[in-house]
Amino acid sequence: MIKRTPEQRALLEQMEQIAIGLGKAFAPFCEVVVHDLLDPSHAIVAIQNNLSGRAIGQEATELGLARIADPSFPQVLASYANQFADGRQVKSTSIGIKDSGGKYVAALCLNMDLTPFRSMQQVMQQFVHIHDQSGVEESLAPSGTEAIRQHIDQFAASCATTPRALKAEERRLMMRELKGLGLLEVRRSMETVAQHLGVSRATVYKDAA
Repeated sequence: MIKRTPEQRALLEQMEQIAIGLGKAFAPFCEVVVHDLLDPSHAIVAIQNNLSGRAIGQEATELGLARIADPSFPQVLASYANQFADGRQVKSTSIGIKDSGGKYVAALCLNMDLTPFRSMQQVMQQFVHIHDQSGVEESLAPSGTEAIRQHIDQFAASCATTPRALKAEERRLMMRELKGLGLLEVRRSMETVAQHLGVSRATVYKDAA
């Protein structure tokens, strides 16, 4: 019988609840596992979205044993490469849980199956691939509007936000920059700015004043 303090029991119980919440949030692509590091021979006490085929009561992994052997072992190992038994590629994150005495009590592990995402990535790469048409170039936008959009995107990125989330003060500063670059002289520039920012043309004229 493994002896646990009330604090250690409470930590394990809370980790199981956290695993349930994370499992529901990331279903069906992410397996969430709680390991009881006080009982390494029967470490797995909870498993949500079982993708690895493991079972409750199985022993601790090499990572769990490393934490048990060394309290100074890193508490968080994030987004490291892993693999299921059938060869599927996995991105894993492991979080060690210590009690107030600094002893590892549990580990919360998230294992993300990359298979469906890699398939989607390949589809998207194929979709956005542009075929060479012997140097033929065409733009469906009025001349200069792409430069306006690019500058707005760059300005928003420098503010750590998106064009549609820019604040009024930021928009006014951006409009001064566009004016200084001569981009407001481009035909239908105000309409282009309004569409890209998701605001009315009246707002754009006000910001430019």
